[in-house]
Amino acid sequence: MREAARRLRPAALASAAACLALTLSGCAQVDTTAPSTARAEAAHAGAHGAPAGFGSVDCRQAKCIALTFDAGPSENSARLLDILKEKKVPATFFLLGKRHIDKYPELVRRMAAEGHEVASHTWDHKILTRISDAQIREELKRPDDAIERLIGRRPTLMRPPQGRTDSNVHRIAKEEGLAEVLWSVTAKDYTTNDSALITKRVLDQASRDGIILLHDIYPGTVPAVPGIIDALKQRGYVFVTVPQLLAPGKAEPGKVYRP
Repeated sequence: MREAARRLRPAALASAAACLALTLSGCAQVDTTAPSTARAEAAHAGAHGAPAGFGSVDCRQAKCIALTFDAGPSENSARLLDILKEKKVPATFFLLGKRHIDKYPELVRRMAAEGHEVASHTWDHKILTRISDAQIREELKRPDDAIERLIGRRPTLMRPPQGRTDSNVHRIAKEEGLAEVLWSVTAKDYTTNDSALITKRVLDQASRDGIILLHDIYPGTVPAVPGIIDALKQRGYVFVTVPQLLAPGKAEPGKVYRP
């Protein structure tokens, strides 16, 4: 975990703070689809029902919010899974391949077995807008291949490192059968190990249909999760995976989803 944290923190995640404007305007001009739009379009097309990994949740009626975790699995992920199981909360995990999926395969299997959505955060956290088409394809394909071998199904969602994406990334993601998922809430947990501060930042930004970005590779994050869950439940939120948030719509390959 320390190696991963050192590798991601200096350039990748520090510049992600500067790229936080992505949640409003994007690091580049990116067309995004809100969860409410995905639900409305599906309803208009006559779709019915919603996935029910943790009981039937209809986010057209319920006040839904999605917990997502990037850059794992790590040595902290087992404790996180214990917390989510105890609280009966599903999450979406955007996993890194190199030094993560290949180091903790049993945690990837456990995530899937316990009803969480297993997705990709690329193989080696390369910035997709800065590399060749062949490299983009490898960054997307390798973790999907590894995840499919472990859990028997291929991811349909990915999160581009730093949220940096463009039309070329969309095209290749579509060819690989992947939709991109961004976020609306960030604790910037790569800048602090203060669990109370991480909790406060999430609660200050939370809203209906929100997608919360956290990283279970950092020591302050997992201890903050119980307080985040309890406080948001008290506010009437229902926790769902990203696919449940979009239901009865489904994530379409090549599209970018963001509240």
